[in-house]
Amino acid sequence: MLRELPAADRETLLEAASFMQLPTETVVFDENQPCHGFPLLLSGNIRVIKAAPNGRELQLYRVMPGESCILTSSCLLGNTRYHARGVAEQALEMVLLPATAFHTLIGKQEAFRSYVFHLFSDRLTDLMQLVSAVAFQKLDQRLANLLINKPSPIHATHQALADELGSAREIVSRLLKGFAEQGWVRLGREQIDITDATALKKFADL
Repeated sequence: MLRELPAADRETLLEAASFMQLPTETVVFDENQPCHGFPLLLSGNIRVIKAAPNGRELQLYRVMPGESCILTSSCLLGNTRYHARGVAEQALEMVLLPATAFHTLIGKQEAFRSYVFHLFSDRLTDLMQLVSAVAFQKLDQRLANLLINKPSPIHATHQALADELGSAREIVSRLLKGFAEQGWVRLGREQIDITDATALKKFADL
C-alpha cells in the first residue's frame, strides 16, 4: 500500500510517523481511551478483546503483520473512543501514523483508502462468523473448531483457550477432559496434542 503512494507523499508520511517496539502483554489501547494514531504492524500481533466487569474476556480478532486494527480506523473516522482492548500477544514492532496523516491519506490517496476499507470488509466477515458461533454453536463445538484451526501440538493453557472463547477455565478444562476420553486429544502441561483430527472436525461441524 505504501509503495503505491507518490514518493513525496510517502516521505512526508514517514517523517510524521513514529516507530514503536512493545513487549509481550503490553496494553496497546484500552476501553474508553482516545485514539492517537493509526498503527501499521510490522511484527508480532495484537489480540483485540472485549472484557466484562467480572473479568471474563471474548477475543474479537487478532491483528497480524501487514494488517491494521479496524477498531482504530473506526475510532479515527468517527472521532470516538475505543470500545475494546488491544494487547500485544507477542513482542511487536509497529509504525504509528498520527491522526492528521490518517485523515489526509483517507481523503487524498485511493490506495490507502482501499487498504483501510478492504480490511473493514474482511474483518466484518470474521466478526459475523464469531457472532454466529456464539449465538448458534454450543461451547464444545466452538472449542473443537478452535483446536483444529491451531497447529498441533497446541501450546496454550486452558485459561488462554477460555479467553479466546469468552468462557471460564473450569468449563474448558472439563470439555477438554471429555475430548481426551473420546480419544480426540491428549492433554499435557500447557500442551494439547490432537490425536484424531477427523473426529474432532466432524464434531465441530455438527
